[in-house]
Amino acid sequence: MATLRELKGRIGSVASSEKITGAMKMISSAKMHKAEAALKKQLPFRSQIEVIIGNLLSADAPVSSPLLEEHHVENLGVVVWGSDDGLCGAFNVNLFKILLGNIVQYRAKYGDNVKITVIPVGAKMLKAVQKLDDNNITVQPIEGIDSKSEGEVVKKFTENLRDSFTGGKLDRIDILYMNFKSISRQVPVTEQLLPISADKFNGLGQSAATSSRPYIFEPDAASIFRAVLPLYLLSLMQEVFTENRAAEQAARVMAMQSANDNAKKLLEQLQIEYNKLRQNSITTELLDILGGQVK
Repeated sequence: MATLRELKGRIGSVASSEKITGAMKMISSAKMHKAEAALKKQLPFRSQIEVIIGNLLSADAPVSSPLLEEHHVENLGVVVWGSDDGLCGAFNVNLFKILLGNIVQYRAKYGDNVKITVIPVGAKMLKAVQKLDDNNITVQPIEGIDSKSEGEVVKKFTENLRDSFTGGKLDRIDILYMNFKSISRQVPVTEQLLPISADKFNGLGQSAATSSRPYIFEPDAASIFRAVLPLYLLSLMQEVFTENRAAEQAARVMAMQSANDNAKKLLEQLQIEYNKLRQNSITTELLDILGGQVK
Protein backbone atom coordinates (compact mmCIF):
# COMPACT_ATOMS: atom_id res chain seq x y z
CA MET A 1 0.00 0.00 0.00
CA ALA A 2 1.21 3.51 -0.90
CA THR A 3 2.23 5.85 1.89
CA LEU A 4 0.79 9.33 2.40
CA ARG A 5 3.97 10.89 1.04
CA GLU A 6 3.87 8.75 -2.11
CA LEU A 7 0.20 9.55 -2.71
CA LYS A 8 0.84 13.24 -2.19
CA GLY A 9 3.63 13.09 -4.76
CA ARG A 10 1.41 11.30 -7.28
CA ILE A 11 -1.38 13.83 -6.72
CA GLY A 12 1.05 16.67 -7.39
CA SER A 13 2.30 14.96 -10.57
CA VAL A 14 -1.21 14.33 -11.92
CA ALA A 15 -2.27 17.90 -11.07
CA SER A 16 0.70 19.21 -13.05
CA SER A 17 -0.23 16.97 -15.98
CA GLU A 18 -3.78 18.31 -15.88
CA LYS A 19 -2.52 21.88 -16.09
CA ILE A 20 -0.17 21.02 -18.96
CA THR A 21 -2.83 19.24 -21.04
CA GLY A 22 -5.25 22.10 -20.39
CA ALA A 23 -2.69 24.63 -21.63
CA MET A 24 -1.85 22.50 -24.69
CA LYS A 25 -5.55 22.23 -25.49
CA MET A 26 -5.88 26.02 -25.46
CA ILE A 27 -2.81 26.46 -27.68
CA SER A 28 -4.03 23.85 -30.18
CA SER A 29 -7.49 25.41 -30.19
CA ALA A 30 -6.01 28.81 -31.06
CA LYS A 31 -3.93 27.28 -33.88
CA MET A 32 -6.98 25.43 -35.19
CA HIS A 33 -9.07 28.63 -35.32
CA LYS A 34 -6.19 30.38 -37.10
CA ALA A 35 -6.05 27.65 -39.75
CA GLU A 36 -9.85 27.68 -40.05
CA ALA A 37 -9.81 31.44 -40.66
CA ALA A 38 -7.08 31.04 -43.30
CA LEU A 39 -9.16 28.33 -44.97
CA LYS A 40 -12.18 30.63 -45.22
CA LYS A 41 -10.02 33.27 -46.88
CA GLN A 42 -8.71 30.80 -49.47
CA LEU A 43 -12.05 29.36 -50.55
CA PRO A 44 -13.32 32.41 -52.53
CA PHE A 45 -10.13 32.46 -54.63
CA ARG A 46 -10.45 28.82 -55.67
CA SER A 47 -14.19 29.20 -56.24
CA GLN A 48 -13.61 32.13 -58.60
CA ILE A 49 -10.94 30.18 -60.52
CA GLU A 50 -13.38 27.27 -60.88
CA VAL A 51 -16.00 29.64 -62.29
CA ILE A 52 -13.49 30.99 -64.82
CA ILE A 53 -12.54 27.46 -65.88
CA GLY A 54 -16.24 26.58 -66.14
CA ASN A 55 -16.82 29.58 -68.43
CA LEU A 56 -13.86 28.59 -70.59
CA LEU A 57 -15.08 25.00 -70.93
CA SER A 58 -18.57 26.18 -71.83
CA ALA A 59 -17.20 28.40 -74.63
CA ASP A 60 -17.13 27.17 -78.22
CA ALA A 61 -13.36 27.61 -78.51
CA PRO A 62 -11.31 24.42 -78.04
CA VAL A 63 -9.14 24.34 -74.92
CA SER A 64 -6.44 21.92 -73.86
CA SER A 65 -3.59 21.57 -71.38
CA PRO A 66 -0.91 18.99 -70.52
CA LEU A 67 -2.40 18.95 -67.01
CA LEU A 68 -5.58 17.34 -68.40
CA GLU A 69 -3.92 14.58 -70.43
CA GLU A 70 -4.62 11.04 -69.26
CA HIS A 71 -1.55 8.76 -69.17
CA HIS A 72 -1.24 5.01 -69.14
CA VAL A 73 -0.48 4.46 -65.46
CA GLU A 74 2.75 2.63 -64.76
CA ASN A 75 4.21 5.05 -62.21
CA LEU A 76 1.80 6.43 -59.67
CA GLY A 77 2.53 9.09 -57.05
CA VAL A 78 0.71 9.48 -53.74
CA VAL A 79 1.23 12.58 -51.62
CA VAL A 80 0.12 11.76 -48.07
CA TRP A 81 -0.11 14.37 -45.34
CA GLY A 82 0.49 13.78 -41.65
CA SER A 83 1.82 15.85 -38.77
CA ASP A 84 5.27 16.95 -37.66
CA ASP A 85 4.37 16.80 -33.98
CA GLY A 86 2.78 14.13 -31.83
CA LEU A 87 0.05 14.19 -29.17
CA CYS A 88 -2.73 14.28 -31.77
CA GLY A 89 -4.36 10.92 -31.07
CA ALA A 90 -4.85 8.53 -33.98
CA PHE A 91 -4.49 11.30 -36.59
CA ASN A 92 -1.45 9.83 -38.37
CA VAL A 93 -2.45 6.21 -37.79
CA ASN A 94 -5.81 6.71 -39.51
CA LEU A 95 -4.19 8.33 -42.55
CA PHE A 96 -1.60 5.55 -42.79
CA LYS A 97 -4.33 2.89 -42.70
CA ILE A 98 -6.16 4.66 -45.54
CA LEU A 99 -2.89 4.74 -47.50
CA LEU A 100 -2.47 0.98 -47.13
CA GLY A 101 -6.03 0.44 -48.34
CA ASN A 102 -5.44 2.75 -51.31
CA ILE A 103 -2.31 0.82 -52.31
CA VAL A 104 -4.37 -2.38 -52.46
CA GLN A 105 -6.94 -0.60 -54.68
CA TYR A 106 -4.26 0.80 -56.99
CA ARG A 107 -2.85 -2.67 -57.57
CA ALA A 108 -6.29 -4.08 -58.21
CA LYS A 109 -6.88 -1.37 -60.82
CA TYR A 110 -3.47 -1.01 -62.47
CA GLY A 111 -1.87 -4.39 -61.77
CA ASP A 112 0.53 -5.72 -59.16
CA ASN A 113 3.54 -4.35 -61.03
CA VAL A 114 2.47 -0.69 -60.86
CA LYS A 115 5.24 1.37 -59.28
CA ILE A 116 4.03 3.59 -56.44
CA THR A 117 5.95 6.62 -55.20
CA VAL A 118 4.83 7.74 -51.75
CA ILE A 119 5.61 11.38 -50.99
CA PRO A 120 5.10 12.00 -47.25
CA VAL A 121 4.43 15.46 -45.82
CA GLY A 122 5.20 15.65 -42.11
CA ALA A 123 7.83 13.93 -39.93
CA LYS A 124 5.36 11.51 -38.33
CA MET A 125 4.04 10.35 -41.70
CA LEU A 126 7.59 9.96 -43.03
CA LYS A 127 8.40 7.70 -40.09
CA ALA A 128 5.25 5.64 -40.75
CA VAL A 129 5.71 5.14 -44.51
CA GLN A 130 9.36 4.15 -44.10
CA LYS A 131 8.02 0.90 -42.67
CA LEU A 132 6.58 -0.03 -46.08
CA ASP A 133 8.62 -2.98 -47.28
CA ASP A 134 7.82 -3.51 -50.95
CA ASN A 135 10.01 -3.51 -54.07
CA ASN A 136 7.39 -1.60 -56.06
CA ILE A 137 6.93 1.13 -53.44
CA THR A 138 9.38 4.02 -53.19
CA VAL A 139 9.29 6.56 -50.37
CA GLN A 140 10.40 9.94 -51.65
CA PRO A 141 10.46 12.70 -49.02
CA ILE A 142 10.84 16.23 -50.37
CA GLU A 143 13.44 18.34 -48.57
CA GLY A 144 12.17 21.60 -47.10
CA ILE A 145 8.49 20.65 -47.05
CA ASP A 146 6.48 19.85 -43.94
CA SER A 147 2.89 19.97 -42.70
CA LYS A 148 3.28 23.61 -41.62
CA SER A 149 4.54 24.88 -45.00
CA GLU A 150 2.92 27.93 -46.57
CA GLY A 151 3.36 30.44 -49.37
CA GLU A 152 6.35 30.05 -51.66
CA VAL A 153 7.28 26.65 -50.22
CA VAL A 154 3.88 25.24 -51.18
CA LYS A 155 4.13 26.89 -54.60
CA LYS A 156 7.51 25.29 -55.29
CA PHE A 157 6.26 21.92 -54.05
CA THR A 158 3.24 22.16 -56.37
CA GLU A 159 5.46 23.05 -59.32
CA ASN A 160 7.67 20.01 -58.62
CA LEU A 161 4.65 17.72 -58.64
CA ARG A 162 3.37 19.33 -61.83
CA ASP A 163 6.74 18.92 -63.54
CA SER A 164 6.91 15.26 -62.45
CA PHE A 165 3.58 14.68 -64.18
CA THR A 166 4.16 16.69 -67.36
CA GLY A 167 7.72 15.33 -67.61
CA GLY A 168 6.47 11.74 -67.55
CA LYS A 169 8.06 10.69 -64.25
CA LEU A 170 4.62 10.08 -62.75
CA ASP A 171 1.58 9.10 -64.80
CA ARG A 172 -0.91 9.99 -62.09
CA ILE A 173 -0.69 11.80 -58.75
CA ASP A 174 -3.18 11.33 -55.92
CA ILE A 175 -3.34 13.19 -52.63
CA LEU A 176 -4.39 11.85 -49.22
CA TYR A 177 -5.07 14.28 -46.41
CA MET A 178 -7.43 14.92 -43.51
CA ASN A 179 -10.37 17.17 -44.28
CA PHE A 180 -11.46 19.50 -41.48
CA LYS A 181 -15.21 19.35 -40.82
CA SER A 182 -15.43 20.43 -37.21
CA ILE A 183 -13.46 20.25 -33.98
CA SER A 184 -14.83 16.75 -33.36
CA ARG A 185 -14.92 15.47 -36.95
CA GLN A 186 -12.06 15.08 -39.41
CA VAL A 187 -12.53 13.00 -42.57
CA PRO A 188 -9.69 11.39 -44.57
CA VAL A 189 -9.91 12.33 -48.26
CA THR A 190 -8.27 10.67 -51.27
CA GLU A 191 -8.38 12.81 -54.39
CA GLN A 192 -6.83 12.73 -57.83
CA LEU A 193 -4.55 15.73 -58.24
CA LEU A 194 -3.12 15.08 -61.72
CA PRO A 195 -4.32 14.78 -64.36
CA ILE A 196 -6.97 17.35 -63.50
CA SER A 197 -10.41 15.99 -64.30
CA ALA A 198 -12.44 18.37 -66.49
CA ASP A 199 -15.64 16.69 -65.29
CA LYS A 200 -15.56 18.58 -61.98
CA PHE A 201 -15.97 21.86 -63.88
CA ASN A 202 -18.77 20.76 -66.21
CA GLY A 203 -21.57 21.75 -63.87
CA LEU A 204 -19.99 25.16 -63.30
CA GLY A 205 -19.64 25.69 -67.01
CA GLN A 206 -23.31 24.92 -67.66
CA SER A 207 -24.51 27.19 -64.87
CA ALA A 208 -22.21 29.95 -66.07
CA ALA A 209 -23.44 29.57 -69.62
CA THR A 210 -27.11 29.80 -68.64
CA SER A 211 -26.91 32.49 -65.96
CA SER A 212 -24.19 34.92 -67.04
CA ARG A 213 -23.56 37.23 -69.96
CA PRO A 214 -21.35 36.28 -72.94
CA TYR A 215 -17.59 36.62 -72.47
CA ILE A 216 -14.91 37.95 -74.78
CA PHE A 217 -11.61 36.20 -74.08
CA GLU A 218 -8.32 38.04 -74.59
CA PRO A 219 -5.86 36.94 -75.87
CA ASP A 220 -7.84 33.71 -76.48
CA ALA A 221 -9.67 31.03 -74.47
CA ALA A 222 -6.96 28.40 -74.95
CA SER A 223 -4.16 30.66 -73.64
CA ILE A 224 -6.21 31.74 -70.63
CA PHE A 225 -7.12 28.12 -69.90
CA ARG A 226 -3.48 27.03 -69.89
CA ALA A 227 -2.61 29.92 -67.55
CA VAL A 228 -5.53 29.42 -65.15
CA LEU A 229 -5.15 25.65 -64.61
CA PRO A 230 -1.80 25.96 -62.75
CA LEU A 231 -3.43 28.62 -60.54
CA TYR A 232 -6.26 26.21 -59.78
CA LEU A 233 -3.71 23.52 -58.92
CA LEU A 234 -1.84 25.88 -56.59
CA SER A 235 -5.02 27.07 -54.87
CA LEU A 236 -6.08 23.46 -54.33
CA MET A 237 -2.71 22.56 -52.77
CA GLN A 238 -2.75 25.60 -50.50
CA GLU A 239 -6.22 24.61 -49.36
CA VAL A 240 -5.12 21.02 -48.70
CA PHE A 241 -2.20 22.15 -46.52
CA THR A 242 -4.52 24.41 -44.53
CA GLU A 243 -7.26 21.78 -44.25
CA ASN A 244 -4.84 19.20 -42.95
CA ARG A 245 -3.28 21.68 -40.52
CA ALA A 246 -6.70 22.60 -39.11
CA ALA A 247 -7.67 18.92 -38.84
CA GLU A 248 -4.40 18.12 -37.04
CA GLN A 249 -4.97 20.82 -34.45
CA ALA A 250 -8.59 19.73 -34.01
CA ALA A 251 -7.40 16.17 -33.39
CA ARG A 252 -4.87 17.49 -30.89
CA VAL A 253 -7.57 19.49 -29.09
CA MET A 254 -9.67 16.34 -28.72
CA ALA A 255 -6.65 14.30 -27.59
CA MET A 256 -5.70 16.91 -24.98
CA GLN A 257 -9.32 17.11 -23.82
CA SER A 258 -9.38 13.34 -23.37
CA ALA A 259 -6.05 13.42 -21.51
CA ASN A 260 -7.28 16.28 -19.33
CA ASP A 261 -10.50 14.40 -18.47
CA ASN A 262 -8.51 11.27 -17.59
CA ALA A 263 -6.17 13.32 -15.40
CA LYS A 264 -9.15 14.81 -13.53
CA LYS A 265 -10.65 11.36 -12.92
CA LEU A 266 -7.31 9.99 -11.72
CA LEU A 267 -6.82 13.05 -9.52
CA GLU A 268 -10.22 12.49 -7.90
CA GLN A 269 -9.44 8.82 -7.27
CA LEU A 270 -6.03 9.63 -5.77
CA GLN A 271 -7.54 12.33 -3.59
CA ILE A 272 -10.15 9.90 -2.25
CA GLU A 273 -7.44 7.29 -1.60
CA TYR A 274 -5.26 9.92 0.07
CA ASN A 275 -8.13 11.07 2.31
CA LYS A 276 -8.95 7.49 3.30
CA LEU A 277 -5.32 6.73 4.12
CA ARG A 278 -4.99 9.99 6.06
CA GLN A 279 -8.18 9.23 7.99
CA ASN A 280 -6.91 5.73 8.81
CA SER A 281 -3.63 7.23 10.00
CA ILE A 282 -5.43 9.71 12.26
CA THR A 283 -7.70 6.97 13.62
CA THR A 284 -4.68 4.78 14.37
CA GLU A 285 -2.94 7.60 16.21
CA LEU A 286 -6.07 8.33 18.26
CA LEU A 287 -6.40 4.66 19.20
CA ASP A 288 -2.76 4.60 20.27
CA ILE A 289 -3.28 7.69 22.42
CA LEU A 290 -6.43 6.28 24.02
CA GLY A 291 -4.69 2.95 24.58
CA GLY A 292 -1.84 4.71 26.37
CA GLN A 293 -4.22 6.64 28.61
CA VAL A 294 -6.02 3.42 29.63
CA LYS A 295 -2.75 1.85 30.72
